Amino acid sequence: MKIPANELSGDAVRAIIEEFITREGTEYGAQEYSLVDKTEHVKRQLEKGEIYIDYDVESQTCQLVSRK
Repeated sequence: MKIPANELSGDAVRAIIEEFITREGTEYGAQEYSLVDKTEHVKRQLEKGEIYIDYDVESQTCQLVSRK
């Protein structure tokens, strides 16, 4: 189920983004970025509609999914 980010609190969206960023294996290339930089980058992707929040009712988990 797609969940519009603007229907969640800022804290909830930030927590989803930070969980996504800090997953083991998430790679951003050769250049190092801070958690704040990574969070802002993903937040912009949400705002532009490039990614969306997908909630799985069965597992009661959510993830960020690319629209591509």
